[in-house]
Amino acid sequence: MVEPSGVLGVAMVALGMVLTPGPNMIYLVSRSITQGRRAGVVSLGGVAVGFLVYLVATNLGLSVVFLAVPELYVAVKLAGAGYLAYLAWNALRPGGVSVFAPEELPHDSSRKLFTMGLMTNLLNPKIAIMYLSLIPQFITLEAGNVLLQGFLLGSVQIAVALTVNLGIVLAAGAIAVFLARRPSWLRVQRYLMGTALGLLAVSVATDTSAPARE
Repeated sequence: MVEPSGVLGVAMVALGMVLTPGPNMIYLVSRSITQGRRAGVVSLGGVAVGFLVYLVATNLGLSVVFLAVPELYVAVKLAGAGYLAYLAWNALRPGGVSVFAPEELPHDSSRKLFTMGLMTNLLNPKIAIMYLSLIPQFITLEAGNVLLQGFLLGSVQIAVALTVNLGIVLAAGAIAVFLARRPSWLRVQRYLMGTALGLLAVSVATDTSAPARE
């Protein structure tokens, strides 16, 4: 049985991660604003499948690869940090655009929306690090079946992430209109997002922890 403290810990980690602007949020918001809520929900379906892929892969021993080849783990972390730094620069650079600023984007089919949501999540360094390094910290050998614990704790993360992201998808249009009428607030939002991404990039790049053993 999973310890209540482990469930709470994973829920708090998941909440903190999903509220930090990143690739998933940027993609979901952009699609919801330019193509409507339905497009955002379809894209979120792809994101959900991406979570399931990580959940299954991690619990079936993907972390063993990183334990066996620590240089690969470091490379993945640095690549992720670089990508986050790139997103931060795009937000903070002169002439940068807020995630909630409407852009002219081509309307994609439901199949492409789903696929892009899936790929955005699979290539999201925040999610890779969370599954490979953070969630395993809440598994306790004394609580019994480690594999079952991993799936249950991962399910908690998925539930939190999808609930918050669904709220973001449904509210994106209203938030965009609100900010568009207040240009100064739009700039503040952009700077806050860029700063958060930059800090996360530094945190990922300087983290010296190794993958957790299951």
